[in-house]
Amino acid sequence: MPLFCKDLQSLVVRKRLLVVIHHFTASKFYRKTPSFVMPRKPVSTAPKPERAVLVALIPQQQSEALAQVYLDELAFLAATLGIETIGIFTQKMLKPETKTYIGKGKLEEVVAFVKEQEADMVIFDDELTPAQVRNLERAFNGDNIWEAQCKILDRSLMILDIFSFRAQTAQAKSQVELAQYQYMLPRLTRMWTHLSKQKGGIGMRGPGEKELETDRRIVKDKISFLKQKLDKIDSQSLTRRKNRERMVRVALVGYTNVGKSTLMNLLTKTAILAEDKLFATVDATVRKIVLDNIPFLITDTVGFIRKLPTTLVECFKSTLDEIREADILLHVVDVSAPFYEEQMQTVHETLFEIGAGDKPTILVCNKIDKYASNDELNQLAYHPEFAKTGHQVVFISATQKHNVQALKSTMLDMVREKFYTIFPNNL
Repeated sequence: MPLFCKDLQSLVVRKRLLVVIHHFTASKFYRKTPSFVMPRKPVSTAPKPERAVLVALIPQQQSEALAQVYLDELAFLAATLGIETIGIFTQKMLKPETKTYIGKGKLEEVVAFVKEQEADMVIFDDELTPAQVRNLERAFNGDNIWEAQCKILDRSLMILDIFSFRAQTAQAKSQVELAQYQYMLPRLTRMWTHLSKQKGGIGMRGPGEKELETDRRIVKDKISFLKQKLDKIDSQSLTRRKNRERMVRVALVGYTNVGKSTLMNLLTKTAILAEDKLFATVDATVRKIVLDNIPFLITDTVGFIRKLPTTLVECFKSTLDEIREADILLHVVDVSAPFYEEQMQTVHETLFEIGAGDKPTILVCNKIDKYASNDELNQLAYHPEFAKTGHQVVFISATQKHNVQALKSTMLDMVREKFYTIFPNNL
């Protein structure tokens, strides 16, 4: 046989052998045979949560228990943004240190812990000044902030981030964006320190100062644009509210995460987002409800919180107008929360700050299902904090629908009185 034919024959044999191997490897027998199967470990593609250290000052007159409640709230804010808390540091001081917020010794202790645990950020339970942020960044990262391994955040920035994440409507998004730019404007200085001019005089104008001025102008232009945009949205909101002047308006107010949206869903039989999270509701939601043939409007508003950024209050003017122009307020309180009296005080102060502190109010004490016995509820009913407000008090559980009828009856009495004031001929 010629050599060419032998080579051709061997080539055919090899080709057939490859076909057999291919069919075998594709068969169920091959896939089920343990000796041929190479186990693969699952690889997670989910991003790892950032790890943070919390820092707070405790005034001399504040109790340790109340300080712990405040720290738990700060940790809850961090968890809402997907941040894991790995350490907490506190220091008792009359007022924050001007340069670094905390004392020198405590700062060294926090820096050592952050480097040892390789934390991603440090969160302070107050609004930091631009100088404090700059000094703290140097303490944790050295002079080169562009290679910073540890971020410095304050309470205001975290709340703004949560609002930015929760905002759904164009109005809410613009309000939050405006508050973020107003927060950013005085803090632009530290972003260009690596390019700042070293000497004064003619010809020594450094690129850092040019970049800083450019950024300031851009931010100011953006703030001006957003204010004009919000003015147009506010005028539209004002027109909508004027169309409701002939109806009784009730507004749900209270601390964040006390069950306002859950109560709103219960009263109006709607499906507004209600979650066990801080600021689950940022946008105001208005629904019509009819009790005993009397129609009225009820509004679910944004929750309040301790140390709410002033820029956020100013930017949410239109949303807070829903509270200012309401005829009746339902102040929802989570009576199962430790130190709920502090939350009530925060809400009262915020209401007076926005000009709505003197409105007829029903104090709705929610989550009574968390109490184990009737004796505890009886003690709660005679709490002096409720009598001090001078408002009508109703105890309910929105999730378990306990005593909701009593709330409706109390609310109907106040709504009916206001309704017949608007429409006296319907008496």
